[in-house]
Amino acid sequence: MSGFVSRVPLRWVDLDAQGHVNNAVVADYLQEARVDWLLSGSNAHLLGSSTMVVSHQVEYLGPVSFGVDPVEVELRVGTVGAARFTLGYSVVQDGRELARARSVLCLYDYAAGRPRRMTSAERAWFVAQAEPLEPFGGLGDQRVGDRAHAYDVVVRWSDLDPYGHVNNVRVFDFVAEARIRMNPAEDGSTRMDAAAAAGLLWMVARQDVDYLGQISHRTEPYRVRSAIGRVGRTSVTIVAQVEDPQDGAVLTRTRTVLVCGDATGRPVPLPENMLAAAARWPADPV
Repeated sequence: MSGFVSRVPLRWVDLDAQGHVNNAVVADYLQEARVDWLLSGSNAHLLGSSTMVVSHQVEYLGPVSFGVDPVEVELRVGTVGAARFTLGYSVVQDGRELARARSVLCLYDYAAGRPRRMTSAERAWFVAQAEPLEPFGGLGDQRVGDRAHAYDVVVRWSDLDPYGHVNNVRVFDFVAEARIRMNPAEDGSTRMDAAAAAGLLWMVARQDVDYLGQISHRTEPYRVRSAIGRVGRTSVTIVAQVEDPQDGAVLTRTRTVLVCGDATGRPVPLPENMLAAAARWPADPV
């Protein structure tokens, strides 16, 4: 069965400091395709009033470059339950698959503050498109513990979506900002962004996000706590969570696999600053 295909235009501002589309923007392309798909059928009424993202898993297979032609996002429906459903995506540019993803969404009654069951008509539309989706592998069972890097992030008004809370895609930005500021040296000489000066690239290979609560706009900051999990020869897994420092609530949990590469994108051994960060901020086993 062929999936729903959405053509998503690129913007010049989608590019990051490494000259390709930022990994968080790829998640935005998935969202654009999801909105396009919902608007195409009888469940369009769910958009903006009744859906909530539960989790994302994104595998990055290659960099998306700027171009005048849109990228194509093929969307497929996987498992459909009583209140939630799974979506699969493939992001293609110039005939090459550059990202794959899975999302779990649920129907949500925002007035009552709880998930709601699908009506028979709503579920029938999802089920009519459903097909088996290949599951993604896990990223291990490590978590943020007491020895974690902390970074405070302030929500911008533009981070909000039509539901009035921070859009799910912005969490990718929050953990990236925290990751860049991890600095195992007291003099600030070994920040994560120092890799660029050394001719190295940090490439996001996989990113998983679980949404546990809603992040709202306010003047007081939220806190991102990050720790280093699995350390390989050329890759590392960073676990992070967005917390509310006012009550200690954990609002999201993320797992990000980074690969260190040279200027051509070829994987190379991890630099000393990452090994120092792993020693200073180790993740805890579950």
